[in-house]
Amino acid sequence: MAKNQSEDLRCALCGAYDSAHTTVVPVLEGLSLCTDCIDYIDSRRDESVRSKKGSAKGKSKKIGNSIPVPKEIKAFLDQYVIGQDEAKKYLSVAVYNHYKRINQQENVKEDDVDIEKSNIVMVGPTGTGKTLLAKSIARLLDVPFTIVDATVLTEAGYVGEDIESLLTRLLQACDYDVEKAQKGIVFIDEIDKIARKSDNPSITRDVSGEGVQQGLLKLLEGSVVLVPPNGGRKHPEQKMIAVDTKNILFICGGAFDGIERKIASRLNTHTVGYGQDELSRKQKRDNLMRYILPEDLKSFGLIPEIIGRLPVLTSLEPLDREALRRILTEPKNAIVRQYERLFELDGLKLKFTDEALDAIVDRALKYKLGARGLRGIVETIMVDAMFEAPSGEKKQFIVDKEFVETQLNKAHFDDLQQA
Repeated sequence: MAKNQSEDLRCALCGAYDSAHTTVVPVLEGLSLCTDCIDYIDSRRDESVRSKKGSAKGKSKKIGNSIPVPKEIKAFLDQYVIGQDEAKKYLSVAVYNHYKRINQQENVKEDDVDIEKSNIVMVGPTGTGKTLLAKSIARLLDVPFTIVDATVLTEAGYVGEDIESLLTRLLQACDYDVEKAQKGIVFIDEIDKIARKSDNPSITRDVSGEGVQQGLLKLLEGSVVLVPPNGGRKHPEQKMIAVDTKNILFICGGAFDGIERKIASRLNTHTVGYGQDELSRKQKRDNLMRYILPEDLKSFGLIPEIIGRLPVLTSLEPLDREALRRILTEPKNAIVRQYERLFELDGLKLKFTDEALDAIVDRALKYKLGARGLRGIVETIMVDAMFEAPSGEKKQFIVDKEFVETQLNKAHFDDLQQA
């Protein structure tokens, strides 16, 4: 009887019966398959999965093929960043040329000119939009993007993060797709904090200053780097991921606090004596950053080798009253728009009067907080309103100058800033 039942089990694909040499398994009611056919189906499935992954990687290689022209890049940046036209122009041209360079490499010919990478360094006071510019460009291009704080980087073997950890974060931003990461953008913030502490590097071991700059050289110029997939320190038994930085665009930003004195010292050699226009000298004093040169970065403490690998140098202007006022309301992600939307989600209407906006700008200017400080001021003003309004009966909430002053005094804002 058992033999008859065994003979009834027949593979629906190849027709083989269940026997001592062939095992047939009932898969569904009325459907049986032998183990050989099951293995064949599994292999075809795995092949299909690999094929789909390969096509996905092929798509990732096309990043940057349809790069917008510089004017389109600047127009997009104008939606998120107020002012800084000169910096936007430099960034737009540098990014456009960078991805043109990548496309040229993919279709390289024997007689083609080898175009080198142009990394960027942005200099400007805190809160002027350095990080926001880099974020906005990455959003436009739809490429992997990461922000790294240079202050946590140290030379290999010391407490802190290895230089390669910034590439780990870029890999994490694109789910470890190496091909995609190799066309990404890395924004290194606080680059001025790794300046050399002394003109003579032999006096002390500057492991978080010049040591980091030396480590960054190979990343900035383009080389194959072994990156630990989970970050942290490298050790011999750890599996590494090879990343080619040749096509990764590095954008560095820093406040370079105090560099104005070095610029002024250099400019004074041209402004001393009779015949100089006093108005011209005053304009130079108002915004010395616009006259920055690579030699000023060297005087500040960046080594010549790293300056040479950051050929595009641009400065961001301090924000005046008009710019801060526009930042509150005009950009797509303006803080006032964000709060209006938050209230709208609760079925409420929020309105800021012009006098209230002026009072907020006055505080940001008084304490030199920049655009980043605007959000902190508005957060301080709106915390009580956000707590009460959703459960109240009012359908409209108006923020006027009196409310702004009351909330700031209640939070002891002036006392905290002066302290």
